[in-house]
Amino acid sequence: MSMRTRRLAIVIALSFILAACQSQSLPSRSAEDKTSPASEQASATQEDAASTDRPVEPVPAEDESIAESEELTLAVIPEIATAEIEQTPLVDNTEVKVGLLLPLSGPLAREGAALLDAAQLALFDVADADFMLQPRDTGGTVAGAARAAEDLLAGGATLLLGPLLSEEVVAVTPQARAAGINVVAFSTDAEVAGDGVYLLGHTSRQQIDRLVAFAHESGLTRIAVLAPSTPYGRAVAGQTRRAVAVVGGDVTRVAFYASDASDASEVVRSLANYDRRHGALVAQRNALRQRDDEISKHALRRLEGLDTLGDVPFDALLLPDGGESLRQVVPLLPYYDIDPAKVRFMGTGLWDNSETLGEPTLTGGWFVGPPPEARAGFMGRFEDTYGYAPHRIATLAYDATALAAALARRAGRAAFDADSLASRRGFLGAGGIFRFSADGLAERGLAVLEIIGRDEVVVVSPPPERFDVSTAE
Repeated sequence: MSMRTRRLAIVIALSFILAACQSQSLPSRSAEDKTSPASEQASATQEDAASTDRPVEPVPAEDESIAESEELTLAVIPEIATAEIEQTPLVDNTEVKVGLLLPLSGPLAREGAALLDAAQLALFDVADADFMLQPRDTGGTVAGAARAAEDLLAGGATLLLGPLLSEEVVAVTPQARAAGINVVAFSTDAEVAGDGVYLLGHTSRQQIDRLVAFAHESGLTRIAVLAPSTPYGRAVAGQTRRAVAVVGGDVTRVAFYASDASDASEVVRSLANYDRRHGALVAQRNALRQRDDEISKHALRRLEGLDTLGDVPFDALLLPDGGESLRQVVPLLPYYDIDPAKVRFMGTGLWDNSETLGEPTLTGGWFVGPPPEARAGFMGRFEDTYGYAPHRIATLAYDATALAAALARRAGRAAFDADSLASRRGFLGAGGIFRFSADGLAERGLAVLEIIGRDEVVVVSPPPERFDVSTAE
């Protein structure tokens, strides 16, 4: 590796730390080609809220392309951070082993393959020769995760990345704690976080706080929730109540439909007060017909084409769902006179897929996520390298691997203590800035996005460029 390329590699590694403020081990890759099972992999399906819930830039094989990716990363670093990077001494590392727990077989094998590919991109971008990434297959099962973790810890792993499912995290946590090793997992189940377990998954709580706060700032103070009757849906409903109470608004209606949306028509009809509003229209028409004057006739003509009279008791409707069930629910909203011209539809990161963004009824709707440009480099380089579009949770493995490799550059084997992982300055990832809170959950710089057309969004509220850090820190 040339001195210039190595210097740039060092800068991108440290930028990860400073920006916002089944095989054997995989060593870091320099200019070697990456092979991809692209012909065997299709674009992954959207994530299951109950399983992953949520959930950069990849690598070419030429030095010129690497330089471009470094330039993109450096472009977002404030000048003061760049100066600090240049002055930061690097340590003489001994070999650092980091375990990577993924479902490389079983029903989530596609997701696991995308996560592994993303991790290898981060290896190429950030890691040095002393950093050893050790992937292990969990099979997506509790027993598989426990066996894989035991193997990694026995082999000297100093940090565990993954696993994906919350039940897998529960299985590996006791072993990791007994060994004094921290875990950076990909689950979004807040119940498994804390005491050495850090979750990179996109949690609903922060998304709801961000969305509700922006809605209130925009004058939307009466919010309703229409959610699936699942643990996720009910958790989001509770989070919405708390978030609305904080900003001073009102949650006027909360309704749940079956997870398969089989009762959605009845539920939406009730949420919309359709029968009462339709009855009010019929009564008004009958009253006007009994009058024989021009004013009444004119008023009657104005009611033509309407199905209901009066508005719904909310000006924003939160729809925390995705996939087929959401696609069954969405057409029912205008059918029962919940007018998208009068009610702002809002969603979580589950909306972030082409099928949902293509729903005409959701045009004008808001949801939260990273700004499109934050992931554009990652998505493009991933596709160029592997020949398929990555699952949206692939960024988690990139961020986790790059985070570990960057921290290892600074402190070697001692890099993964709580103070380092929970740096209040935060880190720069594939989807923007993030850091871990005291309870082990990921705090992210989220944008509010508006759907303006089929698979087209614009940023209506940008994410913060950096986290606030107290002077004491």
